[in-house]
Amino acid sequence: MPQQLTASSKEKLVADLKAVVADADDILRATAGAAGEKMGEMRQKVEARLRDAKERLADAEAVLCDRAKEAAAATDDFVHEHPWKAVGVAAAVGLALGVLIGRR
Repeated sequence: MPQQLTASSKEKLVADLKAVVADADDILRATAGAAGEKMGEMRQKVEARLRDAKERLADAEAVLCDRAKEAAAATDDFVHEHPWKAVGVAAAVGLALGVLIGRR
């Protein structure tokens, strides 16, 4: 059963993938002067996959931003429709945090 990624883990995944793509891009630039038919073919394959990864990463980032905006809007709507429930939940969370911090 696959676990669903949380928003923060998705953001970390996007950041990690951006770092990998940047590193691969740097490697391609560093090997630009390398000669050889095999090296040229390999560079073309890597460049194609790198372009594809960049596109997918941009799509994933856009989806993540859209979902975050939807969640924020839903939360805002809930708080406006049920202000006392929101106050009660906030008070309960504050009390629980206070108890946990007070034990230390």
